[in-house]
Formats: sequence, structure tokens, C-alpha cells
Amino acid sequence: MTGVARGAGNGAVPAAGARTLYTAAWVLPVVTPPIQDGAVLVDGERIAWVGRADAAPVSPDATRVVALGNAVLLPGLVNAHTHLELTSLRGFLEGLDFRTWLRTLTSVRREVLSRQDLLDAARLGLVEALRHGITTVADTTDSAVSLTAMRELGVRGIGYVEVFGPDPAHRDDALALLQERVTALRAGDTALVRVGVSPHAPYTVSASLFAATADYARAEQLPMAVHIAESAAETAFVCTGTGPFADALRARGIAVAPQARSPIALLERTGVLAARPLLIHAIRADDEDLARIAAHGATIVHCPISNAKLGHGVAPLDRMLAHGIATGLGSDSVASNDRMHLLEEARQATLLHAIRAEAPDSLSAQAALALATQGGAAALGLSTSIGTVEVGKDADLAAFSLDGPDLQPVHDPAVTLVHALAGRAVAMLVTVAGRERVRDGIVTGADPAWADRAAAAGVRLREWRQRVPA
Repeated sequence: MTGVARGAGNGAVPAAGARTLYTAAWVLPVVTPPIQDGAVLVDGERIAWVGRADAAPVSPDATRVVALGNAVLLPGLVNAHTHLELTSLRGFLEGLDFRTWLRTLTSVRREVLSRQDLLDAARLGLVEALRHGITTVADTTDSAVSLTAMRELGVRGIGYVEVFGPDPAHRDDALALLQERVTALRAGDTALVRVGVSPHAPYTVSASLFAATADYARAEQLPMAVHIAESAAETAFVCTGTGPFADALRARGIAVAPQARSPIALLERTGVLAARPLLIHAIRADDEDLARIAAHGATIVHCPISNAKLGHGVAPLDRMLAHGIATGLGSDSVASNDRMHLLEEARQATLLHAIRAEAPDSLSAQAALALATQGGAAALGLSTSIGTVEVGKDADLAAFSLDGPDLQPVHDPAVTLVHALAGRAVAMLVTVAGRERVRDGIVTGADPAWADRAAAAGVRLREWRQRVPA
């Protein structure tokens, strides 16, 4: 065969419509067993064939071949919850209780970070995502700059534009502003990137604004995401009208009273569950809550590391899956995680699941990897296009090298990915809809100026901290 590239770094990025055969020591389709000495044929934007490399149906004159060597090729990872605009806050909000954490985050975003700062942060967050094999992000955003960054870097994603308004008296104004922003932003929707909405959380959104936003999302067929059942403070706010969130709203003259038996019940009462939203966290959800979620066809994104770092607890992933709820994995913001690495989230999911079940491998590496790919795609309503390596699906792929004595031997590539590579691997190749976005760990289109400006923003953040201690 002609045009063989030794490793992912040789040869030009293929043009749209090109046929490329990627060969690797292992191909991991997710829905079928691993293929040793496998190959994936990409024709334009889609996967045309999957199987053993020695059986690939290629024409020497029409097919470019990329030999990845001792690597594993799998579906692009799906990060089902991020806050890309907060990337510059990595390591900035340490050791704070959740109410103070949120208040400090809001203050610095308003007082220190410009729109340019937020855009550069989102760009750098996506560079980090791509380098770690993430091809799809579901980003919750106040500024909406992540939509610009997604389109620039060629990733797939949903930008859920946030709406806030804890005072029912401000519902109409908040909804009108959301509608105006979304209408303008939807003009930029593409085959890869689209706009959604996100009523932030029960302590920042009144019940009437939840209901109005849900009605709007259903009428306009907009994807919706909401932070829910995340903390003890949120549960106290919803169930008994007490705690730090209740105290803060009363101090602003906003009436607070018990609203529902649980945060999930509040979403059902306000019609949010009927909009089939993506529920972010769902740590404090019992079987009655999960049955409600399943009955409405809503989905969940599990963020194990962020949940643990903020001290919120261990989500009942075992019960989510038992109820048949489509569940993906998310990193949350690096402000609450410090890194964006979905293989590490998969590893933590397996470990925390084993702790809950008191049984080893109660969530296998294979199942955890499925959550990071197929599960995330299903949670975002994208499972017909991505999440597995199958003929006809979009060619969103990631490849990781298996070279190195600390990775040998490879008995099962899923176990190696989740338990040996997790947290440190940089992808050697990443494609989105057939276009190569990462080659040998280098992200196409990344600008060094983004990091320079982010460093300058970091200086201003530290100066702010010296003036305004937490």
C-alpha cells in the first residue's frame, strides 16, 4: 500500500472526503470485543469499515494509511460536563466551603476576568481536552465564549447557556434575556456545535423560572442541563428552606420556604424533568428520585473527582445504572478538579463504585470506558452519531500509545487505558468527524498567545486574592 505514515505524525492532515485507514495494535469498538492488530477505515466524515488490519478493504491508489503502531484506537471520549471558561481558575479556589467557593468564583469572574480572558481559558480548556482524547464536550457557560472556542478548534459539543434568577419577581426579565441570547447564538449552530440552555441550580433559579425555562426549551427543542442534587446545602435549601443558600437569599430580601421532598422532586414539579434534561451530579438522589428521572427519560452526568474534591460525596452510580438511566462522565471545571482527563474520571468511577459495593471490579474497566464514550453520547442525545467505533458513525476517534515498560503486558486494552494510562496519557491522534485535530500530541490550530494571555490573567487573579482574601 502507498502513502504509509510511520506513526501519527507524518503526512498532511487529510482533506474532507479523503479515505484513511488507521491501523493499531488494538482497536476498541466498545460495543464489540477488542480487535488485536485492528484497523478502522474512515471515508470522509464517517467510519466505513472496522476489523483486522490484514483484512482491510483498501485500494493502494485511493487510501492513505496511518500506522499507529503499538497503540489503542477507540471512540473519542465524551466529556459530558465542563465549564471551559473557568480554566484559568485551576488551583485558585482551594479549601473553601461550597457557598464560599461559589461566591468567590462569581466575584473573580465579574471583577477580574474579561471576556477575552474567558475566551482564552475556554480555548486552553479545549486544547487540554483534545490532548487527552476528548472529542465532545458538554459545556455549561455563562459567557457563551465556549461556543466560539469549540468552533475554532473543531470539536463537537453543546454549549448550555446559563440563566440565573432566584427572585420570582425577576423571572420574565431573566427569561427574556436568555431567549435573546439564545436566538443570537443559534445562528452560529453547526453540524458539530449547538446551543442549549441551563437553569443553573435550585438556589440560583426560582421555581417559576425553572418552569418557564423548561417550557421554552421544549418549545424550541433546545437541549437542557441543570446542576442538581449536588450538596447538602442544596438539599437543605430545597427540602427545609434552611442552610447557607437560604440565609444568603433572605439577606437579599428574597423569601425562602420548603419546596419539595428532594431537588429531583422539585424538577419534576416545575416541569424540568419533562424536558428530558442532562442532570449534573445527582449525588443526593435516592431510588424514588432515580425512578422519576428514568420515567421522564432524563439523563445524568457523573463527575466523580469533582464530587470528591468538593466534599459532596459519592454519587449512587450503581443505582443510576440499575434504573437504566443513560449516564456519562464529566470532569466539571478544572476549578473543582484541576485537570480534564476522562480516563482518570473512568478510573475514579470504578474505584468509588467498588467502595460503595464493597466488591472489587463491581464496575469493570470496560464498563467505565463505556460510560466515558457510549454513555456520554447517550446522555447528550448523540448516540446515533458517536460513542462507539461502528460503520456509519462519525469518525470521532482517539489513539493512545501503549509503548513503555510500565504499560506492559497488555492483557486487556480497556484495563490498561483505565487503570494504567489514566491521568497521564496524551493522545497521539484525535479525529473529529474524520478531521485530524491532534497529531503526535500537537493540537491543530492552537495559538501560543492563548497561554501567554492566560498567564497574565493568573497574575491579576493572584493580585486580587492579596487584596480580597477568601
